[in-house]
Amino acid sequence: MSARGRIVGWMLAVVGLALSISIFATWTVLLTRLDDRMNLEFSNEAEKLRRYAATALDPRTGRPVDDVAELLTGYLAYNPPDRWETFFSIVGGQADRVTAVEAPARLDTDNTLVRRLAAATRPDHGVTESAAGTVWYVVIPVTVSADPRPGHFVVASFYDLHREEIVGAIRVLSLSAVAALGLAGAAGWFVAGRVLAPIRLVRRTAEQISDSSDLTRRLHVRGDDDVAALAATFNHMLDRLEQVFVAQRHFVDDAGHELRTPITVIRGHLELMGDDPADRAETLALVTDELERMNRMVDDLLTLAKAGQPGFLDIEEVELADLTVSVVAKSRALGERRWRVDQVAEARVPADRQRLTQAMMQLAANAVRHTAVDDLIAVGSAVRDRMVEVWVRDSGPGVPAADRERIFARFMRGTGQTGGHDGAGLGLAIVRSIVEAHGGTVRVVEAPGGGACFVMTIPIRTTL
Repeated sequence: MSARGRIVGWMLAVVGLALSISIFATWTVLLTRLDDRMNLEFSNEAEKLRRYAATALDPRTGRPVDDVAELLTGYLAYNPPDRWETFFSIVGGQADRVTAVEAPARLDTDNTLVRRLAAATRPDHGVTESAAGTVWYVVIPVTVSADPRPGHFVVASFYDLHREEIVGAIRVLSLSAVAALGLAGAAGWFVAGRVLAPIRLVRRTAEQISDSSDLTRRLHVRGDDDVAALAATFNHMLDRLEQVFVAQRHFVDDAGHELRTPITVIRGHLELMGDDPADRAETLALVTDELERMNRMVDDLLTLAKAGQPGFLDIEEVELADLTVSVVAKSRALGERRWRVDQVAEARVPADRQRLTQAMMQLAANAVRHTAVDDLIAVGSAVRDRMVEVWVRDSGPGVPAADRERIFARFMRGTGQTGGHDGAGLGLAIVRSIVEAHGGTVRVVEAPGGGACFVMTIPIRTTL
């Protein structure tokens, strides 16, 4: 799903959830108020009946009513029921009168209900079922001192019909919410398209740059919102990338020119060299040594130039134990040192075996240059916290703390060399480029007992 679709989808989900919670809360509140209103209505009817009974007079005699049936009949005529309500009276255990307003269902004809209500000796309430659904009722016993017959006044409210009005309101509210949700989705789709338009422009520009390697393309920034800031940041990134690529191209061009021109000059001198045997031997030795050093420098520069490009690594499963032991075996020819294997990791790691060997051999050669005959040089590997650590340590003078980061830069040399060879300062830069291409890091720390320990850390599961 596109970003536009995800934005609109999440927006609709959040709005839909909010509307659902609102509708449910409204439903709950309305039902609670309905219950309270019906209970209050029952209380009011009981109070009105009490006041009526206290003041009711017989129109024929002008004296208080002394017949319970007449009292209840008079009250039914005096007090009509509200909507979805019905009143009826029970006298002597039998249904007597019912309100003139037609009820949704006749309750006074339900003999079982009438007998249950007639048995009440004090005000009581309950729930019963009828043809019109659930009914809430309250029964109020009524007695007249001059009439031995028991009387009961029944107030019944058709709960389901009241509830149906609320259901209808909630149904209308739900339909309105669905319509509002649809309008919100359409508006959100339009707004998201407008907001994401600069991001689509960033993507298209990135694709064009990727296809053509043209880093001069830029985005037209409009506005001052977050998306405009993203476009400005993308332009700034392109500026930096263009500078880096230009600097790299100039570096490779300059290095190639500076190194290959002396090689051509040296070869020219060799061709013009005289016949004096001593002079010839001395010149040949010096020129040959210089040529080898310059050729190594060219190779190192080419390695560094390729380090950030695709295809630099040829990934395979590398057995760390075999790699560690083979590097020590190969390194013995570099100098007369006490070569040792510290420990080996019994693990396999996805890596370029040749590049890792190149990095470890470079560290071993670096250790030889900074140690003397019979000094210790040890190589080891281990797995710690899902990371592979490969190290080369020596008993030489070590690396000062101020130089431990600087020595990995190009054309930087450390101090304390004991050999006669003066390197170009590219070896440790190559080591770092190989390790970083594997997604790892390289650092130098103080070795146990003194000296330097170069540690390469590589993830076991490397994403390349």
